[in-house]
Amino acid sequence: MVNHKKKTHPRQPTLIIAGLILAGILAGLSGPSLREPASAAVFTPTIHAKSAVLMDFASGHVLFTQEPHLKVPPASITKIMTMLLVMEAVDSKRISLSDPVRTSTHASSIGGSQIWLKEGEELPLESMMKAIAIVSANDASTAVAEFVAGSEEDFVSMMNRRAEELGMKDTHFVNPDGLPAPDHYSTAYDIAVMARELLKHPKVLDWTSKWIEEIPRPAVPEGVYTLKNTNGLIQRYRGADGLKTGMTDEAGYCLVGTAKRDGVRLIAVVMGTDSDEARLAETSKLLDYGFRNFAAVHIISKGESAGKVRIAGGAKAAVGAVASGDLTVLVEKGKEGMVDKKLVSIDRKAPVKKGDKVGVLQAVLDESRLGEVDLVSAEDVGRANIFTLIIRAIGDFFRRLFRLGR
Repeated sequence: MVNHKKKTHPRQPTLIIAGLILAGILAGLSGPSLREPASAAVFTPTIHAKSAVLMDFASGHVLFTQEPHLKVPPASITKIMTMLLVMEAVDSKRISLSDPVRTSTHASSIGGSQIWLKEGEELPLESMMKAIAIVSANDASTAVAEFVAGSEEDFVSMMNRRAEELGMKDTHFVNPDGLPAPDHYSTAYDIAVMARELLKHPKVLDWTSKWIEEIPRPAVPEGVYTLKNTNGLIQRYRGADGLKTGMTDEAGYCLVGTAKRDGVRLIAVVMGTDSDEARLAETSKLLDYGFRNFAAVHIISKGESAGKVRIAGGAKAAVGAVASGDLTVLVEKGKEGMVDKKLVSIDRKAPVKKGDKVGVLQAVLDESRLGEVDLVSAEDVGRANIFTLIIRAIGDFFRRLFRLGR
């Protein structure tokens, strides 16, 4: 009987192993391993600037910081506060954008970036605001400050009061234009705060989003004056529509950029870069980081009920609490379902009017507060009569007794 043995091939295991290794390499090249997450890791950017902040406009939540409280010269970023005070005066009907603004001797000789206003020249307030927002005109800033407050000094006092109200603890203004001056400083964080406040006046974005704009100007031979935006971000970054540049030798190249994508608006502040190109690149880097790595989570809409809060001594023991505005927060992608809502009531005694504040609703992630909105009473609540208070006290007594007995 012949024993038919198969010939062995010593190299076969080696070939099989090599094939498996090659297959693994090719699989790695063609797509992610099944053991690895499909999404890329979140990389925190390195920003080449003295300081930087990235803020979510809707909630005010800070997404990135680099030396956020470092006091630096703000240069023409100062004009964000100048524009804010003007817009608040317009909204309160104290002044109108159609009002004529006269150029004083002081304003016409201010120097630096300007539109070369002549002493005595008048332009509508809106034209002056366009000159401030688009070309960072110092002469227009001074003229507007004098128009609003009566003098530059009084306007600067208004600037510092408003900064204090906004919680800008590390900011002090000396002028409305940002020209170098002792004791004139701010921080990236404070600047983000005032930029967010200015963006609550969307009219400003009509100006800051314009690359080229002409304003009527009878004092020049052409009858019009052409403004070309100093903020190149609006030309090169998708969704960018503002907000303000600044540059002096002391401050370096600074930029507050804002962009909106898919309903999310971000505010990026970079202070003290080396060039115009650098401030654009670093601002773009910050905005990219925000849009790529964070997602919007809607918490509550204006007028929506958040629950009930107790009213001491009220005809009703509790009243419905509704949101005074919308609340949407940004969270790291992948954590959208981890955001909790926390209702924090405040001690209120009857009577309470409809619309009175009765608490806040907070959006919380990992014990970190991402944002909050005031809650207001959904209806009037009068004082309870003595009979109601007695019955309520008896009911509370037996409820406590029942709980103790369990």
